[in-house]
Amino acid sequence: MKKLLLMVPALVMAFALAGCGGGDEPAGEQKPEQQEAKPVQLGIIQIVEHPALDAARQGFLDVMAENGYKNGENLAVDFQSAQGDKSILQSIAGKFVNDQKDMVLAIATDSAISMANETTEIPILITAVTDPVTAKLVESLDKPGTNVTGTTDMNPVAKQLELIKDFVPDAKNVGIIYNSSEVNSQVQVEIAREAASDLELTLHEATAIASGEVMQAAQSLVGKVDAIYLPTDNTVISSLPAVLQVAEENKIPIIAGEGNSVEEGALATLGIDYEKLGRQTAEIALRVLEGEKPADTPVEGQKDANLIINLQAAERFGVTVSDELKAKATQVIE
Repeated sequence: MKKLLLMVPALVMAFALAGCGGGDEPAGEQKPEQQEAKPVQLGIIQIVEHPALDAARQGFLDVMAENGYKNGENLAVDFQSAQGDKSILQSIAGKFVNDQKDMVLAIATDSAISMANETTEIPILITAVTDPVTAKLVESLDKPGTNVTGTTDMNPVAKQLELIKDFVPDAKNVGIIYNSSEVNSQVQVEIAREAASDLELTLHEATAIASGEVMQAAQSLVGKVDAIYLPTDNTVISSLPAVLQVAEENKIPIIAGEGNSVEEGALATLGIDYEKLGRQTAEIALRVLEGEKPADTPVEGQKDANLIINLQAAERFGVTVSDELKAKATQVIE
């Protein structure tokens, strides 16, 4: 018995040492560095779905994936579209704040404003926002000073209006269709007014507050204009087929503010490539994820404007495109 009692402490010590395992973790537990990192929670808020904005979103996600952030793995994407309803935008923005998203991609000006009204903490990456300063999203493009940064789609409005002279040399009257309640459209129309005056063009304005009013706005220009200019207005571009129908029936060429509209049937643009803009936005997002502060990260514009011409559309509009213009084009759609 005495011998057995002497063995008990030794056995207890042996089991204790075995439990320590020479520094091994207890079964079922991992060191913090061995545990899988939680996926980045990314909210995407978009005012409406149309080819340009969808291209920006896809370009963003493509670059994230190319840099190791893959949806369903280490990235959890929550995409929400307001389908053109601003009241829904506010609900989406509130949901993203309640869900404590790590980052939000806000596509288009109204989306960005709604999101910025809900949070000053969550990093907001913007794209397809024409004038972030006028929209009061940032203090300046060089130094935002807020939780917002990203890219602007301010397009070369004056140069786009010059295209009308290239394609329709005798043009005197130009129509412009836009939503007067959109900040980004207000900015572009103001530029267009000045540019039209410089080009000795008379600008005829037609407004549409909702997508259902776009066709009527286009019809109001028939018999008054020699060409139509479409800025990057989300309400109008989401109803582009209606504008194209009116324009083609009446042989009124359309110059667009961005490339996707030309692919859909407008005549030409010298403008933004929204997929590239989305990709550029993602590059900024990656820097923010690495610790760069949005407040100190400049808002960028697209570096190069592309001349895109749709020859099929030219035929439908009754326009002859010169070889000189074709040679200058970045892309010719035949």
